[in-house]
Amino acid sequence: MSKQSITEMSDQLDAVFDEIIASGSDDELFASGYLRGHFDLVVARLTMAGIEDQEKFWPELKFNLENHADELKPDDIALVTAMMERLERAAV
Repeated sequence: MSKQSITEMSDQLDAVFDEIIASGSDDELFASGYLRGHFDLVVARLTMAGIEDQEKFWPELKFNLENHADELKPDDIALVTAMMERLERAAV
């Protein structure tokens, strides 16, 4: 079975973000909110460049987050990293 395109994956993970908003803890809300901005930016950047390969998405998202790590405290980085890993596992 082939992986979803970036657009399909983004549509699927919208439900995960919505679920977190509806029932997530304060830490989950913070991490998902912070991550959502980076997630949407990377989705837009890659799809506008004609790239739909999900295998290229996750390394790009990680790179983008690493470039902005100075915005967060170490504990917050751990929360955001855990949320990203949760999303990556949820992507089919």
